[in-house]
Amino acid sequence: MERKQKQTILVVDDTPTNIKILGQILIEDYEISIATSGAQALEIIAQNRPDLILLDIMMPEMDGYEVCERVKADRHTQNIPVIFVTAKDEESDEAKGFEIGAVDYITKPVSPPVVKARVKTHLTLKAAKEDLQNQNAILDQKIKNRRMELKASQLEAVERLGLASEYRDEETGLHIKRISAYCRLMGIHLGFSTEENENFAIASTMHDIGKIGIPDHLITKPEKLSEEEWVIMKTHTTIGEELLSGSSSEILQAAAIIAHTHHEKWDGTGYPRRLKGEEIPLPGRIVCICDMFDNLVSKRPYKDSWSIEDSLKEIKKESGTCFDPKLADIFGKLGPELTKILDLFK
Repeated sequence: MERKQKQTILVVDDTPTNIKILGQILIEDYEISIATSGAQALEIIAQNRPDLILLDIMMPEMDGYEVCERVKADRHTQNIPVIFVTAKDEESDEAKGFEIGAVDYITKPVSPPVVKARVKTHLTLKAAKEDLQNQNAILDQKIKNRRMELKASQLEAVERLGLASEYRDEETGLHIKRISAYCRLMGIHLGFSTEENENFAIASTMHDIGKIGIPDHLITKPEKLSEEEWVIMKTHTTIGEELLSGSSSEILQAAAIIAHTHHEKWDGTGYPRRLKGEEIPLPGRIVCICDMFDNLVSKRPYKDSWSIEDSLKEIKKESGTCFDPKLADIFGKLGPELTKILDLFK
């Protein structure tokens, strides 16, 4: 059977007799190291990190208070218990010791049973605290892993849901991938956090999810829609919002907002609610620009594709009417990056 390693105690005192007394009390149960000055103690603590420190206060050059303060100021050693062992027995001395981080205070001359009991108590508390920290770390990692698994499953479901609205048209399947890439690019330029931007880019893929509820012959019609057909087509915004609302998922909550508002216009002439200006949620305002740009640069049964340059000119032209001027200005400067996205998803 493997022998359990002894816990280590550093005894710090400038008087050899005091070191000898403490060593004799503890040597049977613990591994003892010694230091006869504050500087030597700090060197040993930095190199070996003992389990507990028995520290004299009255030492030349650097007293025990300073040693303790330095130990507690270092994140690598701050959790090592420090017990002052000293002839200073004033209440104020003891109070100062606790104030700077000591866990206990033993006055000289020491009582062997008291020293053994105090040392054992604080080593037990230290071990219990470390066990709890380890258990918490394991639990935190398990929770983190579970969250990652759930998010991966959620993202897969969201991606499939977004593609479901486009399965009738291969070109619009590429459309949602480009929209997501445009939105991610805009999020970067708007200073979104990494997580916030990723959620937004994913949510944007469901901007047209409501088209699931639109008849096939309208989705695939090669000509422009009639007024009556257009009224039906516009309901995809409210259908999408109804499909996506009520979820606890942040991504689906954002997707519901985008689905409902990405056809609203800055001047209040959009649909379905004729929202105006900043009444339109920011995600909807961004997707509105991205969606229009992609429609312009894409070939449709009823139109030829526009060049990137002409499409960006049109975005600029509609700034302040269809689009948020600030967002339109940012988008208009992204030509090279937009070209890369179009080359990737074509």
